[in-house]
Amino acid sequence: MEKDVLINLTSINTIDRDRSTTELTTTGKFRELEGGGFQIVYEESEVTGFKGSTTCLSFYGNDLVNLNRTGTASSDLVLEKNKKHHCHYGTPYGDFTMGIFTHCIDNNVSNDGGELYLKYTVDINSSYVSDNEIYIRIS
Repeated sequence: MEKDVLINLTSINTIDRDRSTTELTTTGKFRELEGGGFQIVYEESEVTGFKGSTTCLSFYGNDLVNLNRTGTASSDLVLEKNKKHHCHYGTPYGDFTMGIFTHCIDNNVSNDGGELYLKYTVDINSSYVSDNEIYIRIS
């Protein structure tokens, strides 16, 4: 089953005490995956800085989220609760490897849509970069 949905994303980035928020509302595709997971696919925009890219977010319970971005920027991120992964992160200005330690995945998504919350810390070369939170609402 695949259906068209409205996706609301709020991303909060905190570096030391400086906090910035980015919000995006877009349309996308929503489907159920084998094994009980779900997936959303949407086009990025200027708001996120990744215009010309498509993001595919797959999530399984409260333990695992995969983010794959293709287009003008390509990234493969793995967010797994209480684990650190070294991931490829591409931007229009260049690519690099970053560490992601996931503190929380709160998945309240069903066949009807719902909400997904992610909280993680990013480092580069083991040096702290930022704390991040993402709120996603699918309707």
